[in-house]
Amino acid sequence: MKEQNIDIQRRTFLKINGIVGTGFLLGFNFYSCQEAAVIREPATSWTDMNAFLNIANNGLVTIMSPNPEIGQGVKTSMPMIIAEELDVDWKDVVVEQAPFDNKKYTRQVAGGSQSIRKGWKSLRTAGATARDMLVTAAALQWDVDKKDCRTEKGIVYGPEGQSLSYGALAAAASALEIPDDVKLKDPKDFSIIGKGQMNVDLTSIITGEPLFGMDYTQEGMVYANVIKGPFGASIQKIQDSEAKAIEGVIDVIRLDDERVVIIGQDTWSCFKAKKVLQLEWDQVDEQIDSAVIDEGLHALLQKQSQDYKRNDGDVDKAFKEADQIVERVYEAPFLAHNTMAPMNFFAHVTADKVHCVGPIQTPEWTQGRIAKLLDVPDEKVHIEMTRMGGGFGRRLYGDFALEACEISQKIGQAVKVVYTREDDMRGGIYRPASKYKFRASIKDGLLTGYELVGASVNDGNCVRANNFPAGALDNYRVIAHRYESPITVGAWRAPVTNFLAYAEQSFMDELAEKCGKDPVRFRLELLDKASSRSQENSELALDYDPQKFKGVIEDVVKHARFGKVDKHQGLSAYYSHNTYVAEVADIDKAHPTRIEKIHCSIDCGIVINPTGAINQAQGGVIDGMGHAMYGELTIKNGSSVQQNFDAYRLIRMPEVPEVDIHFVESLNDPTGLGEPTLPPAGGAVANAIYRSTGTRIYQQPFIKEIATLEKLG
Repeated sequence: MKEQNIDIQRRTFLKINGIVGTGFLLGFNFYSCQEAAVIREPATSWTDMNAFLNIANNGLVTIMSPNPEIGQGVKTSMPMIIAEELDVDWKDVVVEQAPFDNKKYTRQVAGGSQSIRKGWKSLRTAGATARDMLVTAAALQWDVDKKDCRTEKGIVYGPEGQSLSYGALAAAASALEIPDDVKLKDPKDFSIIGKGQMNVDLTSIITGEPLFGMDYTQEGMVYANVIKGPFGASIQKIQDSEAKAIEGVIDVIRLDDERVVIIGQDTWSCFKAKKVLQLEWDQVDEQIDSAVIDEGLHALLQKQSQDYKRNDGDVDKAFKEADQIVERVYEAPFLAHNTMAPMNFFAHVTADKVHCVGPIQTPEWTQGRIAKLLDVPDEKVHIEMTRMGGGFGRRLYGDFALEACEISQKIGQAVKVVYTREDDMRGGIYRPASKYKFRASIKDGLLTGYELVGASVNDGNCVRANNFPAGALDNYRVIAHRYESPITVGAWRAPVTNFLAYAEQSFMDELAEKCGKDPVRFRLELLDKASSRSQENSELALDYDPQKFKGVIEDVVKHARFGKVDKHQGLSAYYSHNTYVAEVADIDKAHPTRIEKIHCSIDCGIVINPTGAINQAQGGVIDGMGHAMYGELTIKNGSSVQQNFDAYRLIRMPEVPEVDIHFVESLNDPTGLGEPTLPPAGGAVANAIYRSTGTRIYQQPFIKEIATLEKLG
């Protein structure tokens, strides 16, 4: 299948460029290259320069993108970094998804908004090393000092005007000793980084070429659908005669006490059989219920604890001496990931190897878990990464990949596991339900003490103790509680901060009002104090830089003209994944609960690909707003009440506001971008709604409170 896909892509490239021959392309982008299309001789040989790139004798350069592509754009941006240091023309670059190989590549993970940040230096070095070797090869051929040579767009120029293309030099260069230390470009000289490029997979996505896990097939494989019961329940009885009688169904097998699998010739047969398969489950624990969990989380917030995540100064004394104590509780439900493509994975377990293909955010971790499950060495597990139809953290866990391997081993043939939407919503991995209790003391109009208590399902560290406002207050305390439950929870886009940011920033606005201060000035004064204290005490534990935090607030205030337009506006700012983001939500005064526009300022260091970065940042803002406004998954009798989009509310097209993205200019190394714009969105929306209606919102989803407000007019 891979060879077939490569052949399709090759033909596309040759057609666009007027070439007849044997070029090699994976992930070619018609729209970014058609303007610059040139006629060139067909490639007759390719030279591997290093694990990341090879060069054809006609000047084309294939660059491997090492990390999983989840829609965050790394398959475009990572090769751009290599191409920049290689000093090649981007139109001469073709991109291929690198295979999983933990010997050639490091951290082949899509998670934590760290792909670019962690790969920045190694990617640059790979490109610069190849460039240095090409220059050396040219200098040797001309018998000149390589310091007198320069490169530009895939050509090495000598001191007397000589020139040789990378294609002509590649074979000789690859035979040279690899240099230990190479010079990297000064960021001010970048010509590819910082220039917008279209997604390298765009043409394939638009034309339906097989890129995604759902596209992958192999001759002779069968399909499997895994059925799970309520959380904590075990199978008591299976009646499968009617299911097995359906045409296309091969078998119904029991994996263990909690899972039954339907094997079929196609997905439709499996899904039809599921409707008539009769399963009886034992008694469901009545504690596995959102209402019960809600009570348990609330009780934890009242629980006394000395297990502090942070405890600065004397919070109790500050509360005792206060003129006023403000206490608020913020609540969030479970949320499903609801990726565009439901979970799927291919596996074929044989005596020689375990062949796996599919969309996975953590191939190395998944390889180790599969090896352990099947009791084989890691090196026998071969994983091919496909493009993912969304992830948001759901595809970190690879439970579906392990199931595919377990089923393949059991039935002795190649199998592809495919979930339905209901499968993943009913028994998936959720964002945990959480609650936060904030308490603050005010004396003489000043904030003197602050306490945060968090409680979350199966998460014992649902706080960010060294984040703002840590360092801004002499008296500051943070406590976290874990609520134990058999419900499976895990990372959901911007883990913890996706809800904590809204709660904190909403509370900050309320404190500003209680102190009689403008919400912008209130935050900036706290950040000034944090900055001053960190300068006085180098050991003060802060995960954020107060000055960069101030910078994005001041930037968004300027761009949104905060407080200077005839709009109801709400401000929110947050630091996560090494990136600073501030957002302002606008509400037109004629429509008091409708968000018209969100302004967003971001300090993420150097922006690799502005086109992709804007798309990614806008998506994070809309995702954050949409789930804060509408998202809720409720557990009843051990299962989710909402099992598809007819019941699980997502933001709709007419509800999406204009989103204006502004990047703070920076030559600092890049930080995260896939997640940081999501956390501040809920706070900006909630604060704008308060300015518009006079009502503060303490519970997600906001739509419940908004519906009441709209009824009241």
